[in-house]
Amino acid sequence: MDTSKIREKIGRFRILVVGRANAGKTTILQRVCNTRDDPEIYNSAGEKIDLAVLAASRERGLHDIENEMVFRSNPGFVFHDSRGFEAGGESEFIKVKEFIAARSKEIKLTNRLHAIWYCIPMDEAHRSFTAAEKKFFSECDTGSVPVIVVFTKFDALYDIAYTQLKKEGKSRKDAQELAPKRAEETFPDGPQLKFLEGVRWPPKGYVCLPNMNKDNADCAALIERTAGTLNDEVLEQLFVTTQQTNLEICMRYAIER
Repeated sequence: MDTSKIREKIGRFRILVVGRANAGKTTILQRVCNTRDDPEIYNSAGEKIDLAVLAASRERGLHDIENEMVFRSNPGFVFHDSRGFEAGGESEFIKVKEFIAARSKEIKLTNRLHAIWYCIPMDEAHRSFTAAEKKFFSECDTGSVPVIVVFTKFDALYDIAYTQLKKEGKSRKDAQELAPKRAEETFPDGPQLKFLEGVRWPPKGYVCLPNMNKDNADCAALIERTAGTLNDEVLEQLFVTTQQTNLEICMRYAIER
């Protein structure tokens, strides 16, 4: 199907972003949309929400998962934030679960949820899974909507790898150079993936994103993995043509099709 017809039929690619506070969610979305600006927020009626009003609501502990986040740099993506879910409260979990259930069955494709990015930070203070995360993967059936786990702040594991390499006798320079590769090689055998392999509702895939706060940050792996989990060719085409950070995948998709 022609891309213009797909956009006319579906409109925008819709993603739910789940994760704790300070997991680096906003930074990743900014990278995906090629911007440093904050998103604009709209309510379910399409009305723009004043950021000051939104901030006041958040201070009172109020948050509406139906609100849409859109970046001016790439309005083809619309994001929903599960803010508050990480607190582990039953009511917050129910809201997220109901949102996924309702949006995954929307008759109109433009209102349907297309993917879920679950962000889990790897910095030392937050490395183990929280009760909310365990609850999500053991109780939340997302149906046809793929879940991709995004291990953010992955560079925090470089320090552990560096220490291991030093103990093995590597020089400081060699240890620094080899640490990223060692962290990537040992991660598949770590507790995070072992946990996800044993849950009732495992994710469709995962990516490790280091150094997202740097100017040259690369989120190509997230784009690639998300595209690979979409089992609908029309949705895959919409996603690939909407993203603007991975030209290679656009070219490859065009050649394969």
